[in-house]
Amino acid sequence: MSKLKIGVVVGSTSQQSINRRLAQGLVRLVPDQADFEFLDIGHLPVYNRDFDGTPAAKPFEELKSRIRSCQGMLFVTPEHNRSVPAALKNALDGGSRPYGQSAWSGIPAAVIGSSPGGAGTAMAQQHLRNIFVFLDMPTMQQPEGFVQWKEGLIDADGNIGPASHDFLTKYMSRFLDWVSLHQRA
Repeated sequence: MSKLKIGVVVGSTSQQSINRRLAQGLVRLVPDQADFEFLDIGHLPVYNRDFDGTPAAKPFEELKSRIRSCQGMLFVTPEHNRSVPAALKNALDGGSRPYGQSAWSGIPAAVIGSSPGGAGTAMAQQHLRNIFVFLDMPTMQQPEGFVQWKEGLIDADGNIGPASHDFLTKYMSRFLDWVSLHQRA
């Protein structure tokens, strides 16, 4: 059986993002089980339906092509003002338009995120789950991934530290099982 191809979308556009570091650590936990492709959203213009079908829509068309090549999506996101970061919402909107041409439809997904606070991006994740329902993305419900960022979560080499290693390895294994079980037709 061939490896699953998983798209990874980091909700932060900062190269120093703790969620980017978490995403990089997560994919290292299961390297033999899937091929991971990070989908950059930082270059996307603000979505405007007036640009559908014009050269201005090219960044979204390229993103949609990459989305369609994936069998599953892992979203690793911070929380901005108790919700989804604007860049992530923009990518979700642009990837779903024009109406009836969504690249997201039917792709199994999971969401996880980290913040220094104890709630670990819970509100942003819930908002994403609501969006995923509309986008027709079957989303893994358990285990939830509310990860508090603290010293030792990621080691100096970029690997998940010992305190979270087992939980996050199980999270990733469950996610890959979810993707296998919920493949689009």
